[in-house]
Amino acid sequence: MDLEMIGILDQTIILLQQRREDELRNLLAPLHPADLAEILEELEDDQRSAIMHLLSEEAAADAIAEMEPEDQAAILTGLSEERAQEILEEMSADDVADMVGELDPQQAGQILQLMDAEDATDVRELLGFRSDSAGGIMTTEFISVHSSLTADEAIGEMRQAAPSAETAYYVYVVDSKEKLVGVLSLRELIIAPPKAQIREIMRTAVVSVHVNEDQEEVARVVKKYNLLAVPVVDDQEVLRGIITVDDVIDVLEEEATEDLYRAGGISEAEQEFDLEGGIWPSIKARIPWLMGLLFLSLVSGKVIEHFNPLLSSVSALAIFITTMAGGAGNAATQALTVVVRGLATGEVEMDHFWWVVWRETRIGLTIGLICGVVLGATATLWHGSVWIGLVVGLSITINLMLAKAAGSVVPVMIQKIGLDPAVASGPFIATVTDTTSMLVYFTIASVVMRMVSQ
Repeated sequence: MDLEMIGILDQTIILLQQRREDELRNLLAPLHPADLAEILEELEDDQRSAIMHLLSEEAAADAIAEMEPEDQAAILTGLSEERAQEILEEMSADDVADMVGELDPQQAGQILQLMDAEDATDVRELLGFRSDSAGGIMTTEFISVHSSLTADEAIGEMRQAAPSAETAYYVYVVDSKEKLVGVLSLRELIIAPPKAQIREIMRTAVVSVHVNEDQEEVARVVKKYNLLAVPVVDDQEVLRGIITVDDVIDVLEEEATEDLYRAGGISEAEQEFDLEGGIWPSIKARIPWLMGLLFLSLVSGKVIEHFNPLLSSVSALAIFITTMAGGAGNAATQALTVVVRGLATGEVEMDHFWWVVWRETRIGLTIGLICGVVLGATATLWHGSVWIGLVVGLSITINLMLAKAAGSVVPVMIQKIGLDPAVASGPFIATVTDTTSMLVYFTIASVVMRMVSQ
């Protein structure tokens, strides 16, 4: 919370304590719903309730929609039944569904009981879809008109429907069976001749998504076609709802956060950070992953143990062990990050698999040659041995090339078998490259030193 909002919060508390309702209403009225929600989250339950009774139903609903589900439920269940119903009537069905979907059954039931039957049915319908699907994030509040209407008649219907719609930028056209057959922008409708039939002026090439489409694919569609909203249809092409760009932004944030956690081997169980919670849930969630990687890293130790006689005879080789492992791990992580992002955004397609691997391999080879020359020269000057420099330079070149290739191959292969490529990143790749880098390093050292001894 910035200094300006802290000042408003302090004024709010003072005005609440002094019961200066008119001044408090004037203070809060100009605030954006997100700022108002931020203030509400800092107040006590009784203070929140007092403010909810001062605000208009629309302002209260907009502010609640910006809050966390637990806070939303706490506020609504703390109000009188009549006031809670008034606010819920102003909330969009998808916002209520998002809230109810995060609550326990008892709290969810309390909220649904406060709603009228029709609105509650819409919310239950949305809850029937997977939360990460198009149906799970759509809203059922949209504007549609029949293709048989004239432009003037459609505008008349819009005047009635617009107040309850999520957005009025697009007008969707349906036939007698409610199938999506076209779309109009608001501008196209307004400038059309009043007597022109909708079927004559609508665009029939409608971009839509299926109710069961994954939310990531929905985000790609909205981004690709620069849409403010995308219609959602079922198997019969019946228009079921729309997904607005603000929901897509939430999806992008959610998916980016999910990928970030998975990249670090963090499970879903502890993705809700709780500073005051106990540490054991986090320990139980992380320890299987880390234990598995620890045992996998023993393979690296076994490789080093195998070449122990070589290390004993040429101790200088030990100095560059961490350089080999660290350099390979960093290179693999770079390639992995680029490829995982490309897969997530659709920039990297499965048809381009070998091209992606070949590109990253060439990048790794070029970087490896540059690093190999620099590191090899450094090792030569440091230890006064051309052979040590050759081993170090050649090893880092090959390791960086292999690491880049591995960083591009692993996520693509995992995507091919239907899993999320983000799970392959971070610790897993680092552990694998530790082992391969040691194997390459000591194998080259053995060959070169054998040649020197002959």
